[in-house]
Amino acid sequence: MNIGLFGGTFDPVHRGHLAVARAAAERFALKQVLFVPASRPPHKAVGRTPFLHRYAMLALALSKDKDFIPSLLEAPDGSDRPSYTLDTVRRAKKGLGKAARLHVILGIDAFEEIATWHEAVTLLREAEFIVASRPGWSLGDVAAALPAALRPNKSVLKTFSKGALSRTTGAGDVVLDQGRVVLHLLPEVKVPFSSSEARSAVAGKRSLARFVTPEVAEYIRKQHLYRKWV
Repeated sequence: MNIGLFGGTFDPVHRGHLAVARAAAERFALKQVLFVPASRPPHKAVGRTPFLHRYAMLALALSKDKDFIPSLLEAPDGSDRPSYTLDTVRRAKKGLGKAARLHVILGIDAFEEIATWHEAVTLLREAEFIVASRPGWSLGDVAAALPAALRPNKSVLKTFSKGALSRTTGAGDVVLDQGRVVLHLLPEVKVPFSSSEARSAVAGKRSLARFVTPEVAEYIRKQHLYRKWV
């Protein structure tokens, strides 16, 4: 059973997040997508919005899709340990059982930093990765971002960049390390919104309709979130 694991701060969750998850679910036959808000993201400052608010907004945004599930895998546990993706993947595997085939979903910008992630080589062997692309990116760019221990040599990277990627669909796969590392490139999802744009819209007293679902917009209004965001 294919399961997606979509992590992030979700501060707030926006339409772009939902579009990427839908595209990944359809293309890779994901039975479910778990949206995992980070409590202590290792590569970002701790979110200004408390975890419970971010989780509540996710629950509202996902309420109409039974296959999208808000997850507490990275909920605060009282420790100072960052929300490492490797820990999350292992907890998910333990809870879902051996039949689950995990796919970590993330954007190309985040994947560019994958070599700096906690135990990156081990993580890449623990789950398949679905990387949401942008125009001009190729499988070669994805493979080049890998930790040195997994990175193909220059001639192979050149082959990926020139021929392995379909330039019309933006799709493709990389299988490395004797099949233990599998990367999928998800074609560009054309919903170019960001959480920072949504926060700026609130601070500027502009409509949120383009950025978030009505339920999330109403929650932000009622809870007075992001009004003094700078």
